[in-house]
Amino acid sequence: MAKRLRILIVLAVIIAGAAAWFYWQDLHPEPTRTELTLYGNIDLRQVNLAFNDSGRIDTLPVQTGDVVHPGDVIATLDKRRFDAALALAQANLASSQAVLHRLLNGTRAEDIERLRAVVAADRADLKIKHLSYDRIQKLSQQHMASTQERDTARAAYDAAQAKLNADTASLNLAIAGPRKEDIAQARAAVAAAEAQLSSAQIVRHDAVLKAPATGIVRNRILEPGDMTSPAQPVIALALTSPIWARVYVDEPNLGLVQEGMPATITSDSFPGKTFNGWVGYISPTAEFTPKTVETTTVRTDLVYQARIYACNPTGQLRLGMPVTVYIALDAKPQPHGNTPCGNTPSGEATQSTQPSAATPETH
Repeated sequence: MAKRLRILIVLAVIIAGAAAWFYWQDLHPEPTRTELTLYGNIDLRQVNLAFNDSGRIDTLPVQTGDVVHPGDVIATLDKRRFDAALALAQANLASSQAVLHRLLNGTRAEDIERLRAVVAADRADLKIKHLSYDRIQKLSQQHMASTQERDTARAAYDAAQAKLNADTASLNLAIAGPRKEDIAQARAAVAAAEAQLSSAQIVRHDAVLKAPATGIVRNRILEPGDMTSPAQPVIALALTSPIWARVYVDEPNLGLVQEGMPATITSDSFPGKTFNGWVGYISPTAEFTPKTVETTTVRTDLVYQARIYACNPTGQLRLGMPVTVYIALDAKPQPHGNTPCGNTPSGEATQSTQPSAATPETH
């Protein structure tokens, strides 16, 4: 009996405790979440720049740590080979164009008149040779001229006839002008020469290596005087524009985050300082949490990668830096292109660490 009483008392206590907990929850509901905290790093992006052609490095005007902008010259090759190839291609094009123009213009009137005079002279000479042959032929029949003299006169007559035929054919060709096939061949030769010139210009242009984007020179892999090739990088460039923090959102919080929502970024390197940002990208596919990310969830949970673009006007946020991101869940997403960075383009970060040594190419 006593044992049953103790069991009833325990059950009564449990029921009373549960009722008290539910009553307390009704009186003190959990506050609505207004902020989501995420952890990650400033994404490190690097490109290894190389020339399109092999050659010897002539100049390398940038140093490690220099800031470069799109179009800045960061290295050049010895251009003597490329200049010579370009000059040869230009000469070949000029020669091909001259041939084509000659064919299109046809035979000059002076040349036609000259050929007509030659044909007239041939006819006169043929007439003289014909008369001489007839006279010697008659003398030979009267045994007053030798057979050799007759044969010589006959050969001279035949030669004059052949010369007249040849010069008449030349005159007809001059009047008719060039053949269509010859003109087509000349046009093709000009097109080939233009293609060779374009290729030579591209090769000459590629002898100058320019920065593809804003970034910081991370390493000078080669030096002036070194031989390089397309497979051998010359400069390692860390891209700094745009700059973003790579974070991971777990599945329960995924529905709370939208692209365009404003965010605040902090770093342990700058206590008390905040950087404005916004959610620029949310991955459409899930992945397992990377081991390098410090989160409060289990690392085997599925998460979605997100990019939090940052305003970094003074260049304090550096690539690879660990950061903490705070997203205001009650904030409305901003329209595309409307960023909190002021006049700075979307996601662009300007650096003030060191002035750029690179300069635009001069010709």
